[in-house]
Amino acid sequence: MSLRCGIIGLTNTGKTTIFNCISKSKAEITNFAFSATKSNIGMIDVPDRRLYEIDKYIHSAKIVPATVEIVDLPGLAKGASKGEGVGNKFLADVQQTDALIHVLRCFDDTNLPHVEGSIDPVRDVELVDFELQVRDLELVERKIQRLEKAAKSAGDKDAKLGVDVLNQYVDVLSNFGNARDVIIDKELHDKYVRDMLLLTEKPMIYVCNVDDASAVSGNKYSKAVADSLNSKGVQVLVVAGKLEAEIAELEDDADKALFLEDAGLSEPGVDRVIRAAYDMLNLQSFFTAGPKEVKAWTITKGMTAPQAAGVIHSDIERGFIRAEVMHYDDFITLKSENACKEKGKLFIEGKTYVMNDGDIIHIRFNV
Repeated sequence: MSLRCGIIGLTNTGKTTIFNCISKSKAEITNFAFSATKSNIGMIDVPDRRLYEIDKYIHSAKIVPATVEIVDLPGLAKGASKGEGVGNKFLADVQQTDALIHVLRCFDDTNLPHVEGSIDPVRDVELVDFELQVRDLELVERKIQRLEKAAKSAGDKDAKLGVDVLNQYVDVLSNFGNARDVIIDKELHDKYVRDMLLLTEKPMIYVCNVDDASAVSGNKYSKAVADSLNSKGVQVLVVAGKLEAEIAELEDDADKALFLEDAGLSEPGVDRVIRAAYDMLNLQSFFTAGPKEVKAWTITKGMTAPQAAGVIHSDIERGFIRAEVMHYDDFITLKSENACKEKGKLFIEGKTYVMNDGDIIHIRFNV
């Protein structure tokens, strides 16, 4: 699916280091502010142990995880909404993402100066939010002007309603709120708001980039971020970017496991970030399994079996007859498709079946 997640943050927060760990890319990292003039794009594998558990009983030739596109956007600066740094280009790139990961600097390093002169991630959250809010406010006000002209010149009642709807966003954004805070009917949103791709409407998670010693429990900076965002209902994750980069360099899984154990971690922190981003994008996985491959396919939550079939191939959706479905837990407990059949745990589902996360399916179709 063509959904993408963007990594944003002030310059010198370590977001490109984290991007490299997540995407296995090698984007250039420097200590200089505004040295990046373009976004880095990569594909990330969504870590999912269920693939390997299924393969224990299938013994496929290969395992294929789900993937999501991720974009490392150039470092933001105060005044970006007015064109400072790489301002306007950066914000235009942000518009093309579906969800955002905001990386916050939560470590001290005298060799890496902070663009604002001190380490204060709570301030940084407010600073970035403000730049995004200013940009959104400009977009909304420009659209209001267009609709007001239409309402006056042609007496367009739809245009007048659109102005009323958009003024709700003006009220929120003018008071340092985010577009996602506006409570609005979905139909009205789709008609008057969706096309603007508002920056502060995108779902967001926060990643506190901490020093190695704080990889497990965080530090005073990450705790301050968690406290400040506690009432917002957003996810705040702790990742030690420098440590994660060292782990990512290791090729041997046993070496990685030992490194993680020494650091007190059960898995790389970036794996948690990837899964959180996947969930934030309202995505889930289903599996196909056979001798050639065990594969995870990405779908939006709430999709039906024919729609899921269409993710595999449009012809399969068009010729959909039925889906033979095993739930993941049933398959792992019973250890084979035949056992699932014998125990009544292989279900025949039609066109109205809504997919569950982790369903193992075989599609019957005719084109």
